[in-house]
Amino acid sequence: MTYLLFVVGLVILVAGGEFLVRGASSIARAFHLSPLLIGLTIVGFGTSAPELIVSVQAALAGQPGIAIGNVIGSNISNVLLILGISALIAPLVIPGRRLWRDLGFMLAATAIVWVMLLDGDITRIDGLILVAGLIAFLTVAFIAGSGHLPEDGITETFGPNWKPWVMTGAGLVGLVIGARLLVDSATIIARDFGISEAVIGLTIVAVGTSLPELATSVIAAFRRHTDIAVGNVVGSNVFNIFGILGLTALIAPIPAEARFAAIDMWWVAASSLGLAIVAFASGGLPRIAGAGLLAAYGAYVWFIG
Repeated sequence: MTYLLFVVGLVILVAGGEFLVRGASSIARAFHLSPLLIGLTIVGFGTSAPELIVSVQAALAGQPGIAIGNVIGSNISNVLLILGISALIAPLVIPGRRLWRDLGFMLAATAIVWVMLLDGDITRIDGLILVAGLIAFLTVAFIAGSGHLPEDGITETFGPNWKPWVMTGAGLVGLVIGARLLVDSATIIARDFGISEAVIGLTIVAVGTSLPELATSVIAAFRRHTDIAVGNVVGSNVFNIFGILGLTALIAPIPAEARFAAIDMWWVAASSLGLAIVAFASGGLPRIAGAGLLAAYGAYVWFIG
């Protein structure tokens, strides 16, 4: 039964990613919104639902390390693992003006939360500041991403105007359910094979909440929707910091272990800055950069193990 649930979870995850990419692309074309904007908002924020649930539950249960570590680990795997795999599938092109705006927000969010972690906790005031950052990001993204015309000049047409929204919603639900089934079943299988709890935590559980982003970006890369693949990760990282930590801190202040600021945030900053440097230098992420990101993720897993 466990193996069956693993297969079912994988199928639901892939199907959810396919529905989400198709629905989001239709919405972008129909409403003259840039695909990157849809990736940054609907797709990026929607695929962060597992992280939001985990962090809020952890904070309420008195497990601040999980609440913060979930966000930090997810942001690292989003950049190094997910964009690495996506770039190997198809080189990711990022227009220069979007690099300055969207990657700039991601770097700013990383710097802001790093400063907040230095004093040992994220207070409700910090939470308000983070949520304000999220509102600013959304405002700038919508202003810059609206009024976009498809490159081929053809506007997407579909039957009932609810169809792409239903497809997108179904995709998000499928991603959350599929990820949960996959993580739970894979954890049981790993234990049956005698794999240690530490390795399970560093691999299956750590990547588990990022499975929706992984499925979505990989499918988007296969379909050559590189704007959605990149926007999904950048939007998810911004939402993880501004939205998830901000909302969680508003619900309950989050004490932070010293190691987060002293060790883990260096990996978040290095991965984010490295992504920005490579993207600026090459106008995106070529396949060689994808290989480099995956190698860096392997180094990260080895280091924390």
